[in-house]
Amino acid sequence: MSSLRLPPADTALSAHTGWTRAHWEAVADHLLESVVPYATDDFAQYRMPGRESRSGTVSDGLEGYARTFLLAAFRIAGAGGAVPPVLLERYARGLVAGTDPAHPYAWPPLTDMSQPLVEAASIALALHETRPWLYDRLSPAEQERVVAWLGGFVGRRTPDNNWVLFRVVVEQFLAEVGGPYKPDEITGGLERIEEWYVGDGWYSDGAGKNFDYYAGWALHLYPLLWARMAGDAARLERYGERLRVFLGQYQHLFAADGGPVHQGRSLTYRFATAAPLWLGALTGSSPLPPGRTRRIASGVLRHFVERGVPDERGLLTLGWYDTFLPVTQSYSGPGSPYWASKAFLGLLLPPEHPVWTDAEVPAPIDLADQAVAMRPPGWLLHATREDGVVRLVNHGSDRDRIQDPSGVPDPHYLKLAYTSHTGPNLAETAGNEAAGNEAACIDGKAVGVDGEVVVVAPDGAVSRRRRIEPLTTQDRFAASAYRDDLPAGPVHVVTASVVDGAAEVRIHRVTAPAGHQVRDGGHAIAGEEPPTARSGELWASARRADGLVSVVRGLHGYTAAGVAAAEGANAFGRHSATPYVLADAHPGGTAVYVSLVLLTGADEARPPEVRVDGDQVTLDLPGGDSATVRLTETPTCVRVKGGTWTDSPPR
Repeated sequence: MSSLRLPPADTALSAHTGWTRAHWEAVADHLLESVVPYATDDFAQYRMPGRESRSGTVSDGLEGYARTFLLAAFRIAGAGGAVPPVLLERYARGLVAGTDPAHPYAWPPLTDMSQPLVEAASIALALHETRPWLYDRLSPAEQERVVAWLGGFVGRRTPDNNWVLFRVVVEQFLAEVGGPYKPDEITGGLERIEEWYVGDGWYSDGAGKNFDYYAGWALHLYPLLWARMAGDAARLERYGERLRVFLGQYQHLFAADGGPVHQGRSLTYRFATAAPLWLGALTGSSPLPPGRTRRIASGVLRHFVERGVPDERGLLTLGWYDTFLPVTQSYSGPGSPYWASKAFLGLLLPPEHPVWTDAEVPAPIDLADQAVAMRPPGWLLHATREDGVVRLVNHGSDRDRIQDPSGVPDPHYLKLAYTSHTGPNLAETAGNEAAGNEAACIDGKAVGVDGEVVVVAPDGAVSRRRRIEPLTTQDRFAASAYRDDLPAGPVHVVTASVVDGAAEVRIHRVTAPAGHQVRDGGHAIAGEEPPTARSGELWASARRADGLVSVVRGLHGYTAAGVAAAEGANAFGRHSATPYVLADAHPGGTAVYVSLVLLTGADEARPPEVRVDGDQVTLDLPGGDSATVRLTETPTCVRVKGGTWTDSPPR
């Protein structure tokens, strides 16, 4: 196993990243070579080190084969088969051995709701792309075994989410090679996702409000790859137009340094976030100039490589940068992170394609500050050119409608904000997890410790933002609400967000029992060394060694501020610190609270001036704008700039 060797940067062709197709090929080759020591006999399974998934060792071994095979397929097909013969031989041997029921490392059969159904889709796609060099060169008996194993998918039940698309691509490949398939199962899977399409290019991953990266790396990816396999021009056009609209928004989810916004599940797939960018180019469905596609996608891969991904063994571990199990799910085994292979979809485009030959084109964040309203998921994105940070304000995605209502709320969905440079604390310790980016009512007491305010509350006495009720998403303004029941009575919180440059102003209308505390938290700053924490009467901050700082200021209604520290709770570093503000006693009934939440790597701007008159809040923003928010049933925001009034209608 060799260390990762990258070619020299090409700043003439790629002025922003320095990366070219040769860099992508080098990373792909390194990943494929590094898993070889973990292969079983005849390469049927790849049993990488790490925590076993709930499906067990054998399923995990299949996962290791299938997901690295997808990477190998993009590498093989993209090179027209001109790769070292040993690469083809490894995956051909593994295919033959894995589908042989008598082999000691045979793959588990495809059964209802089982993890191997997921892996079958990667194998089918890989076989389709490499067919001239692999499947077509198998003996008839070997082909029959492959078809028999994949054919086990026909008639199987899947979860009612992106899994319905795995059947679509598996049965399409079976149709190509004369295997068993049911046309109505293919069309049924494609029709099912129509119920989850919510407009503007966005899909929910199943029923509810499950908005995350699965919209791109699954719900766009598989239908378009299926249409490409099937030669269905009509569906290719339909799905392609949706992707075109989606990418117009999706391009904003990446920081200047390539870091994706840290939100949603399966984040251990890391640079798979680049997959829909390449998909747009591959299917002629992208609104982006070819050079921008490469600039953003290469930025994502380079971001992780520069932060130790893959690790010193050349492996993708369960985590974000380092191994960090709290960012994973119970279905994630040691081979699970290799769904990142989807990032290499661009290798299917020939070397002479403009995405590889055109000069890099700046991403939007390279050019100017950005503010983007993403109405279907209820997201408001604001990014700043000076520090390259992207911030996502969440007023719509919660995934809670498919979760156990008595279970632990998922911090990857339920927070008020996510960013490209921070992640939520994931440890359930003494209220620290809830402090970040969550407006909460607390039936407890505040005590002073070392000059900071630390909240101590009984179990179950902190309100949680679970089923989010989206209210509106407009230009630089969004609002939502949630309800919860505490022992002393019900809580109802309406939150409106106004974004201005790097800052978010949060306005909370809180209906709660008298005496409850109200807390609003900012972004959790994390690093290998403890961040520097500071606090004053109505403000608190946490600063990382590189200058990134998280600040929260109480602008109306709050009485104290503090910083909550945690260890081993954050994907971005061992030590994390979360600033927050606190109101010591809610008056009972309804009250309004206003806070400033800031994450910046640049100089802090002065806070806005705030005037509160009942349910109307007026902000004089530091850039010269004025915003008036009315906390009606559907909150509204009127902004004044240069004497021109703008009032975006609620949607």
